[in-house]
Amino acid sequence: MKWFYRCHTCGATYEIAPGRYLCTPCARQQQKDRPLAGVLEVAWEGAADPRSLPLPIEPPWFAPIPVGRTPLWAPQRLREQFDAPSLWLKDDTCNPSGSFKDRASWLVAAFASKHGVKEIVLASTGNAASSMAAVGAAAGLRIKVFLPATAPLAKRIQVLQYGAELVTVDGNYDQAFDLSLEYSNRTGSLSRNTAYNPLTIEGKKSVAFEVVDDLIGSGAGAPDHVFVPVGDGVILAGVYRGFEDLLKLGRISKIPTVWACQAEGSSAIARALASPLEGNDAFGEPLPSSTLADSISVDVPRNGLHALSKLRKYAGKAVIVSDGEILVAQKTLASGSGLFAEPSSSTAFAGWLKVRESIPAQQTCVLLITGSGLKDIAAAARGLGLQA
Repeated sequence: MKWFYRCHTCGATYEIAPGRYLCTPCARQQQKDRPLAGVLEVAWEGAADPRSLPLPIEPPWFAPIPVGRTPLWAPQRLREQFDAPSLWLKDDTCNPSGSFKDRASWLVAAFASKHGVKEIVLASTGNAASSMAAVGAAAGLRIKVFLPATAPLAKRIQVLQYGAELVTVDGNYDQAFDLSLEYSNRTGSLSRNTAYNPLTIEGKKSVAFEVVDDLIGSGAGAPDHVFVPVGDGVILAGVYRGFEDLLKLGRISKIPTVWACQAEGSSAIARALASPLEGNDAFGEPLPSSTLADSISVDVPRNGLHALSKLRKYAGKAVIVSDGEILVAQKTLASGSGLFAEPSSSTAFAGWLKVRESIPAQQTCVLLITGSGLKDIAAAARGLGLQA
């Protein structure tokens, strides 16, 4: 197999090598306060084993930590409560750091190890930081994270327990992102910033392979709908990359309907999808984010242009939910299934609740539960009328 980076906008290709993050000519068109221009995705040519997950880094380089192969299970009581016999939960709270982000961190760390890179730097609202710190600890890499001061305490504690260096930023995620890029450009450290590093998209495609493996193995067939919590759009793009590969390998016959589930206070991608305009024009002026779902709270979705192109290409859909609906969904999910999800993950369930009556009951719906509720107990306490 031949592996390379490909620009989703102009089609230019590049070698997968340290220091390559964006498409050079497209990145020159970057506009202030707009999604990243020139985002690259990993592509491959040649023969591949249709039974395996194709990745651009060989297995010996991956850290000895059990990332992925998380449970896909049927929430029986929720199925009965909502008359939804084909509802499934993909439980990524079972990843080592309690987050879906471990999938991307694992691939980025493997790339660093292969190329002799010793330090990885990133900005995060919390989950990517704690994830990279966990995988970095297993891989023996130095990890430096820029984290907004408002990030939940549990996520900050995770970062420090794993031995990473924590830089607290008196600002939002977008400001932390800029500071981390300044540091990586100055020092030559590998940036793991979401969307900016193409491997953060590629690592997340593994979830699509697992969902298809488990559903087909159970006799349910390929998924019809996948509900994804969306902030910057990288998980969404990773899910699409997985299904694109599965289609190329002949494992599925069509791309499922992917739903971008966003909080009302951070819904730039959903608004852009509803716009008749193209590219950056569809996003308009950025709005300050305001939602308790901190993991998907961004002013400017870094992977917005890429994610929007995937949604439009494959007739994806979007659903916007309020913080109140997220808190209700969090409690309903936990009490009805035994799965305690953080607010961002609960956004996927809230989105499904909002549109479920428009979906035929026999169609298979998979909800991506991307983070543990124990990562942000303050939000859960708020939903219960308690003080954390």
